[in-house]
Amino acid sequence: RAMAKMRDKAEQETGDVKSAFINITAETEMMEQRAKLLADYGWNYAMIDVVVAGTAAVATLRDYCSDLGLAIHAHRAMHAAFDRDERHGITMQFLAKTMRLVGVSQIHTGTAVGKLVGTRAEATVLADMLREKHTNAVDHMALDQDWGTIKSAFPVSSGGLHPGLVPDVLDIYGSELVLLVSGGIHGHPKGTRAGAEATMQAIEAWKEGETLEEKAKRAPELREALEKWGYYKPK
Repeated sequence: RAMAKMRDKAEQETGDVKSAFINITAETEMMEQRAKLLADYGWNYAMIDVVVAGTAAVATLRDYCSDLGLAIHAHRAMHAAFDRDERHGITMQFLAKTMRLVGVSQIHTGTAVGKLVGTRAEATVLADMLREKHTNAVDHMALDQDWGTIKSAFPVSSGGLHPGLVPDVLDIYGSELVLLVSGGIHGHPKGTRAGAEATMQAIEAWKEGETLEEKAKRAPELREALEKWGYYKPK
């Protein structure tokens, strides 16, 4: 309730649509209750830890959330327990494909330049697997796939991002993604609002074909972010 009030206040101040990814992960019936609560307060997303909840529960919530007008933001927490060891388990590509089939609207896929594991090639394969109507086979990473009428999903780039890394991420993913910057916003020297402005300024620079240095000359929030983080890529 308090967050909904702050959302409405921010929308009135800025004229922009605001939302949040609120985690409802729990036992299935409890998730349904929480999803209903989100819808009642005007939210349009429900976050689910899809590995923890399980595919069957996510499929149930997909139908329930659809009736409520909620999109599912799929967090992949615990994926590393089975997709990083080459000797056993399944790949992140398989998890992404499964979640697209189930019908989530977006799922975390890593950054390639942030703190989470994954190469540029892996991030590109995952993005294509989620967004394209047809994906070509890639050795050791993906099979040829015709998605037919199955709806696409957005890749979510998150983990260790800050304004200095935004152009790198957009170069890898393009503009059809969810860019999730958290510590790189809240850790700004002037606070959260300035961090959000700096991140938007970095996005604008990429869209306008400018370097961040050029943009920072007339964008003080971005300049301060670059002075703090530069182009540091966390390990």
